[in-house]
Amino acid sequence: MKDTNVLFKGEKLNHAAIYDIDANVHRLVSKIELLAYINPLNIAQERKNFFKEKFNYQPDFKYRKVKFKPYKLHRLFFSQRLERVEDELIQSLYKDIIYTYSGLVQCIETIKEPGNKFYFNSLRFFGTPTERMVDNAKFILHHQVPVSEKALFEKTLSTEDAIEYFKNFRNQYGFDFSIKTSSAMSAAAMVSNNEQCLYLKKNQKFSRHELELLGHHEIGVHLVTTFNALEQPLKVFSNGFPNNVETQEGLAVMSEYLSGNLTMTRLHELAYRVIAVDSLTKGYSFADTFDLIHNQYKLKKEKAFNITLRVHRGGGFTKDALYLSGLKKIYDLYKAGNSLDHLMMGKCSLEYAPVVNELLNQGLAIPSKYKSLSLQLEPVIDPTIDFILKNLK
Repeated sequence: MKDTNVLFKGEKLNHAAIYDIDANVHRLVSKIELLAYINPLNIAQERKNFFKEKFNYQPDFKYRKVKFKPYKLHRLFFSQRLERVEDELIQSLYKDIIYTYSGLVQCIETIKEPGNKFYFNSLRFFGTPTERMVDNAKFILHHQVPVSEKALFEKTLSTEDAIEYFKNFRNQYGFDFSIKTSSAMSAAAMVSNNEQCLYLKKNQKFSRHELELLGHHEIGVHLVTTFNALEQPLKVFSNGFPNNVETQEGLAVMSEYLSGNLTMTRLHELAYRVIAVDSLTKGYSFADTFDLIHNQYKLKKEKAFNITLRVHRGGGFTKDALYLSGLKKIYDLYKAGNSLDHLMMGKCSLEYAPVVNELLNQGLAIPSKYKSLSLQLEPVIDPTIDFILKNLK
């Protein structure tokens, strides 16, 4: 990686207050990563118990202990002297960042606490599905999955096969990252931004199609933005702009679309997530949400359990509703002829695009070094999928 201390020495002299606050916030944020705490440690056992009790059981999930002192972090976040930053737009950005990451600390410190504390913190951080989002999910579910898609999801490849696949996929990019396995995961794969690592679920079975999809989603977007962020002079690009989850997940699913890997099955999965989050906000229990997805929408029990787990972990996690809304926003942006490059510079968000442009103008940011393959190749568009995305509200 470039030595930004040398490369940006002139800019740092002119923006000393910004760099100081950015570095201070980075030191605090580097201690926290929500996904490291929100994934239960005993998923396999509780899944077994849930099925054994014929779906009439409230799983008792266990979580990692918090390794930092939340109150101390809150105090240090709010001790930053933002008045030192003369540029009002950038000062406002760091004010929003401090509120955002203090909210994230609140999420982590209240995982599984009584009184729905985590759930209400999650609502503040990730929001709740709007009526339009729920209508979009139902619109998608009105379209049946073609029988021809079934072959795409025949799981014949092991986690070891997946590791080899992703090692080869990694060779198409100019950066390196580690690949590890974990049993404490609700998803088949996820990226750790702090560790620059791709995690795969232990003893998971994959289809070839799933590996291609995950390659473009996890490596082509999440790790590309991770490594682009490392090139930036400001750490905010690594830690994430406020509201970056919706934008980043929208970009990741958009990469599936552009590479020809977005199927009706996958769209249904994103729609089920919205329905599940909506049920959570209406007060449904774990068993009730599972019953809705499994019995009313006829999703197989293993998939219904996984979707329900993702939404109910920690005490109520509303993040999963953002994948579909993020996809729609990025799709509309792309179809209007706008470049997505500025969103790939790090963990950026659509709402803060004007701030990113200002940081570029002031020499406080640089264009993306790494490009997503799906944004460079000729798009492979499925007309049915395109019709559905075009007609989402």
